[in-house]
Amino acid sequence: MKTDWRERRHRWDTRYAPYAYIAPYFLLFAVFGLFPLLYTAWVSLQDRNLLDGDAATFIGIDNYVQLLTADPYFWNAMGNTLSLWLLTTVPQILFALGIAQLLNRRLRGRTFFRMGVLLPNITSVAAVTIIFAQLFGRDFGMINWVLSLFDLGRIDWQAGTASSHTAIAVMVVWRWTGYHALIFLASMQAIPTSVYEAARLDGASGWQQFWRITVPMLRPQIIFSTVIATAGNMRLLAEPLLFNPGAGAATGGSDRQFQTAALYLYEQGFAKFDFGYASAIAWLLVIATVAITGLSYLAARRIRTD
Repeated sequence: MKTDWRERRHRWDTRYAPYAYIAPYFLLFAVFGLFPLLYTAWVSLQDRNLLDGDAATFIGIDNYVQLLTADPYFWNAMGNTLSLWLLTTVPQILFALGIAQLLNRRLRGRTFFRMGVLLPNITSVAAVTIIFAQLFGRDFGMINWVLSLFDLGRIDWQAGTASSHTAIAVMVVWRWTGYHALIFLASMQAIPTSVYEAARLDGASGWQQFWRITVPMLRPQIIFSTVIATAGNMRLLAEPLLFNPGAGAATGGSDRQFQTAALYLYEQGFAKFDFGYASAIAWLLVIATVAITGLSYLAARRIRTD
């Protein structure tokens, strides 16, 4: 009997123990991830004020119809989001590859530099945005001061669409490039040195080794970083919100020239207290994030490096 019991316990342990080990994650996800997601979907079907939830009324998909057919501000915010996605994702990946390649060389103080590239990522996003807002200031910003030294004039970075998108993209790229660079660096160090030695014997230059060996072997990491950068940029909020601090910060500029979809959600939910409408924006943003992330994944997989 004892032998049978031990055998059954061993079978149960082998079959069910892995599920028990991962159960805490799924429980936490169900409480703090899945439930808020489903609850937001339910709220998006209501006409609901954030300050008076008891007075909510069910209106079906009216919020979605209003967003997709009669709300130009939403489409403006989505256009700004896509613009910033293009201006941030590609530079992040390219700069991260270059930095990782430099840090992979035999340099003095490599540990110091490797720690240094991660400092922007661990810095408070509020502090980063406030500092960069000062750097891009119209009258006393350092960027305009440098431009004036070359007689290029002063730019009102917040006033224009292209200028404001450029300034915000610089903040995002500066903050996240080091994070991706360390991912690429860890992968570069796993590439066998024999591959590079064989390439050198065949007469390949350093540039050719980088594009013909390093980049192709980093394709999974490039795909991962592209997906992470895409998902992050689709919910960009703090940078455009703090780039124009004040009473009208939620509008993303005087003409909504840099209002992202996440910032528009913030305006509807926490400035106008239209919780149902904001929830509909959140779900459309989820769908758009999944779609664009999927397209980015497919595009990264199809990139030909030869």
